[in-house]
Amino acid sequence: MMILLENENIKVTISAKGAELQSIKSKKDNLEYLWKGDPAFWGKFSPVLFPIVGALKNNTYWIGEQSYQLPRHGFARDLNFEVQQINEEEALFTLAHNAQTLEVYPFEFKFSLRYSLSGAAVSCIYEVSNPGTKDLLFSAGAHPAFAVPLTSDTLYEDYYLEFSQDESLNIHQIEDNLISDQVAILQLSDRKLNLQHELFYNDALVIKDLNSKSIQLKNTKNQHGLNFRFIDFPFFGIWSAKDADFVCLEPWCGIADGIHHNQQLSDKEGIQSLSPGLDWKRSWEVEVF
Repeated sequence: MMILLENENIKVTISAKGAELQSIKSKKDNLEYLWKGDPAFWGKFSPVLFPIVGALKNNTYWIGEQSYQLPRHGFARDLNFEVQQINEEEALFTLAHNAQTLEVYPFEFKFSLRYSLSGAAVSCIYEVSNPGTKDLLFSAGAHPAFAVPLTSDTLYEDYYLEFSQDESLNIHQIEDNLISDQVAILQLSDRKLNLQHELFYNDALVIKDLNSKSIQLKNTKNQHGLNFRFIDFPFFGIWSAKDADFVCLEPWCGIADGIHHNQQLSDKEGIQSLSPGLDWKRSWEVEVF
């Protein structure tokens, strides 16, 4: 089931499976800003990460003396959400615990994504509610893939990311899908990171201390690009599949296990703890131009 949101500026398509954003198209010039989801490289568009972000050590976590297994980035991206179309410019997607999720993740939860349009921007609000009687432990994050190049007259190397604040990035190296002890400093030029495929040959660029609250994707040949805004996400990933024509901008509340992690979920870096009856919200927004 696909949901269409539309205003005078943009047209957005979202799948009920995974509540996954699959298209952001400018109506002015019919330009598509999201990756096309080519399975030869990576068959997704903008997967939702819940109830974990990244990989678990041995794909396993523990709660006390009981072990459970979850795949990288959790299960939400592969499940069907209930959908409520609010109006032409807004839709709500909801996933709740069930017998299937409780087998691998023993928590009661309600996880909602609200997509809405404003001008040439689409915003996504994540909301987690705890209807249970014990603290809810979870992580959540975004994984949108933006097309690079955006236009046929440009190349991947013509594009760059411009950070609102940072002059350099502390990159935490990945080892077998886990966060290693190694940190590399990536210097930016005028707060700009020039895109090249080789940046991602060793997996994602993982950042734990990003100061910027917005990142612009621009190019040196024309005025097309986007502004990606986010707040209150303590971790950030930048990634592309090898030699693929996209870049993912990924704000996270959570992160992959470290190589020395004890695998207890309560001790996991970045884990969110939500008391019974409470709600948790985060949001991100992309404006195209």
